[in-house]
Amino acid sequence: MFNREHFGPFAARVLVILMMCSVVSGCGWLWKKSESPQATPEVLYEQGVQFYQKASYEDAIEAFQKIKDQYPLSKVSVMAELGIADSLFTEKKYIEAEVAYSDFLNLHPANPNLAYVLYQMGLCHYNQIVSIDRDQTETLKAQKEFEKLISAYPDSQYARMAEKVLKDCRRRLAEHEFYIGHFYFKSKKYQAALKRFETVAREYPNLGLDFKVSYFLKETKRLIEEGEKKAERQKGAGNRKIITTVRESVTTKDIPFSTHFLRPIICRIYL
Repeated sequence: MFNREHFGPFAARVLVILMMCSVVSGCGWLWKKSESPQATPEVLYEQGVQFYQKASYEDAIEAFQKIKDQYPLSKVSVMAELGIADSLFTEKKYIEAEVAYSDFLNLHPANPNLAYVLYQMGLCHYNQIVSIDRDQTETLKAQKEFEKLISAYPDSQYARMAEKVLKDCRRRLAEHEFYIGHFYFKSKKYQAALKRFETVAREYPNLGLDFKVSYFLKETKRLIEEGEKKAERQKGAGNRKIITTVRESVTTKDIPFSTHFLRPIICRIYL
């Protein structure tokens, strides 16, 4: 038989345990219900754009990358690739941005945004250009991309924008060539200087260097001509010195008496 005095506390303990189990299981059910559904690619893209506009470029890249990873076939996936490249560019990570634009160009050769992509690729190199006394590899790469854009999409607004930047690239390359030529000129290496000045005159006309290039071309040629004339005079002086030495060595005292009659012949031979 049950003792009522002991049944009360026992029943209370069981009730507490049952309630705890119910709470735990109930919380689990609540947790499952509170989980947010996976964001759609459109929502992720909108988030990426908002992050970009707020200059939170790393967050923008993360949002765009999720679209590429989770929804590679969605309509906004292609635009997400551009979003990543643009975010890297605006963050001044030009090397990584150029790779991202190049990948886009290779993966989507018929995309309507290719003129923009080529322009951005050119700017990636242009923004890494250094002073004219240093290597101009990035200038040459920028020039190549802008020329490619103008050739492929001549009627594009980006082609018109590229023409202005391309002119600056050419001017920098001309200044670089002139800088090297002027260095050779000051070092009196006139033949090397002449080649550089001729390159500037031939390949980079109408960029603001014509007057000084023309001056240094004339001056370099004049100095080369003077040097050649001086070398000829020195050569002639050397030859006359040799002849004088020979004349002085051929005298009657150096010839035996028995051969004095041969002196005119010997002198004519050496003179």
